[in-house]
Amino acid sequence: MPGRRTAAPNPAGTHFLRDRALITQLVRASGAGRGDLVLDLGAGYGAITTAAAAAGARVIAVERDQRLASRLRRRFDGHPEIRVVEADLRRVPLPRRDFLVVANPPFSVTTALCRRLLGDPAVPLAAAEVILQWGAAKWLADPVPRDAETAWWTARYHVRLVRRVGAGSFAPRPAADAAHVSIRPRAVMAAPDGQRVLRALLRAAYRSPAVPAGRALAGRRRLLIRAAIDPGIPVARLTGDQWHRLAALLADGGTGPTSS
Repeated sequence: MPGRRTAAPNPAGTHFLRDRALITQLVRASGAGRGDLVLDLGAGYGAITTAAAAAGARVIAVERDQRLASRLRRRFDGHPEIRVVEADLRRVPLPRRDFLVVANPPFSVTTALCRRLLGDPAVPLAAAEVILQWGAAKWLADPVPRDAETAWWTARYHVRLVRRVGAGSFAPRPAADAAHVSIRPRAVMAAPDGQRVLRALLRAAYRSPAVPAGRALAGRRRLLIRAAIDPGIPVARLTGDQWHRLAALLADGGTGPTSS
């Protein structure tokens, strides 16, 4: 249409968060403070990095774009608690100690990022406060996981959609709104056999996701009832909460707590 400006292509899905109040909220919600290690994945111009460092945390700012990474290094030169790493967040080595993520990553890498943070049982993610594209946030936070992979994520981590974030909070402005998503480990993560038994449950059940859970998990009917799960419900309709309860009971010999 004449007179209308066309948005520049943005294949990487990068949209810089400019809402300072929201940035403060993200850092505060993470609980980041002195002694904590925070990863800002897709650091951009460093707004989240600055806020996390101001809270007293040590921050690793990960940025793939060479120009932006150079700018970050200049900006934070002389700040011993901030380290800038020029790398792709999909491949950068993750810490071996507990760490927090406070980030506004490119929307285009959401699935890859979830696989890294939520899929690998060796990753010691303590908490995450992230901005995701609205559609991705809705499927990730849906109580009923969409497949076995998402069930593995949401049985091990509680994923909560905190609120919708309007497109006007970003520059450049994305085509759709985003969301603030909060992620916390569930209790089963601390059980010695918790993740192993969860993996075994999911592998057995998702061979036939359309069949009733009582049939897919042969021999586990009593466990399903103890976890307040109808054995007649199809496997694909079980929630992340329910998978967590099953795994927690099994990891504790069938007699332990079932809270998330």
